Amino acid sequence: MFNRLKKSLLTSLVISLLAGGATPVLADVTDNLPDIGTTAGGTLSVNQELAMGDFYVRQLRASAPIINDPLMNQYINQLGQRLVAHAWSVKTPFHFYLIRNDEINAFAFFGGNVVLHSALFRYSDNESQLASVMAHEISHVTQRHLARAMEEQQRNAPLTWVGALGSILLAMASPQAGMAALSGTLAGTQQGIISFTQQNEQEADRIGIQVLQRAGFDPEAMPAFLQKLADESRFSSKPPEILLTHPLPDSRLSDARNRANQMKPVVVQSSQDFYMAKVRALGMFSTGQNQLTEDLLDSLSKGNSREQAAAQYGKAVQMLEAKNYAGAKNIIAPLLAKQPDNVWYLDIITDIDIGLNQPQQAINRLVAIKASSSNPVLQLNLANAYVEAKQPANASKVLYRYTWANKDDPNGWDLLAQASAAQGLSDEEQAARAEGLALAGQLDQAIRSLSSASSQVPLGSLKQARYDARIDQLRQLQERFRQYQKR
Repeated sequence: MFNRLKKSLLTSLVISLLAGGATPVLADVTDNLPDIGTTAGGTLSVNQELAMGDFYVRQLRASAPIINDPLMNQYINQLGQRLVAHAWSVKTPFHFYLIRNDEINAFAFFGGNVVLHSALFRYSDNESQLASVMAHEISHVTQRHLARAMEEQQRNAPLTWVGALGSILLAMASPQAGMAALSGTLAGTQQGIISFTQQNEQEADRIGIQVLQRAGFDPEAMPAFLQKLADESRFSSKPPEILLTHPLPDSRLSDARNRANQMKPVVVQSSQDFYMAKVRALGMFSTGQNQLTEDLLDSLSKGNSREQAAAQYGKAVQMLEAKNYAGAKNIIAPLLAKQPDNVWYLDIITDIDIGLNQPQQAINRLVAIKASSSNPVLQLNLANAYVEAKQPANASKVLYRYTWANKDDPNGWDLLAQASAAQGLSDEEQAARAEGLALAGQLDQAIRSLSSASSQVPLGSLKQARYDARIDQLRQLQERFRQYQKR
């Protein structure tokens, strides 16, 4: 597993096993590889894993710096679903999330949820390397490694795994507090788990590299990325934490290299989306050594046409972040003229228009684009432009459709709450805010907001029936989640 957050070998196990959408991709075949341990069927059913995954995703939203950037989320989910479509033994939907964190990390947990740290975009030289990390995590999920770890602990050690997983989520937002919680939960159980950790990592490597190849990426990217981690350790005064807590033995690296060498060589060009996502992640969501640098932009400007376009886009991102809207527009306008449907350009030009206090121009631009009626990113951009232009009714029309199709996106509910408030629709504002609270696991507050909404509409009305039915659903969810609360 590629991460640096872990502080102990057992923590390394649990985080590396802790595996976000699309319909499940099911297959009748399984990877023809050694199957370690149990199928975990005696510990958890797939439905239980899905329920637990739902619980922990909500905790993640509440406690970790998740990047709710529609463009970045669209990119990593499209890339992840491409890999999932070529994985075997897939039993759950997959969802991919991005966290603002300058430490290199990726992990997976129950229910097909995969989390990437934004620093991965700095360390990934190409799309195949980023995909290799994701394929590794997907393989942790398809092999049900976390369920196996739970079963192993139930047999050999008194691990309160529910508390451990909750502490790990806390650790992502506040490492010191989270690790202190973990030390109490996991004390005394490290030694019995070390070999199990290594086996899972090796299995995820073996399966992940096959997923990578079947999805059309360069299998050499996996050993290349592992080699980068080894090199960073060799040439740094302080080895990366991933190698302190989760050693990269020569056998693992050589095994990955040997498997890649046995596969058919392939030349894979990174997509333009990868380069755009890279400069956006570094320009908007990174700090310190992971920021978008002039050296990187200069290097991209000397590359192929995709890299050159990303270099220009990156400069515009820097200007946008500095609120130099006119300068950003001068860069983006000619790029947009060449690619009028490019969602990366349309997204940033919308932000530029709003920054220049010209939201109506953004609206006119987006309405003229056919893709704005189907692309979720452009739908959100249009709704936001309507809100900024003080046209909340038009925003609500877009957002009613958007939230119906994208119930798990906090962005839609937040904008709908704003649009409803601007129209004086207090009950609809409260109902929209309730959905955002529920997504962050704050079910008590969500129920209170919905109760407030219900009290504001006529008794026996359709709206009241809808609000009350949602309250019942959230209460049922509360009861289901009670067993996962930290004891």
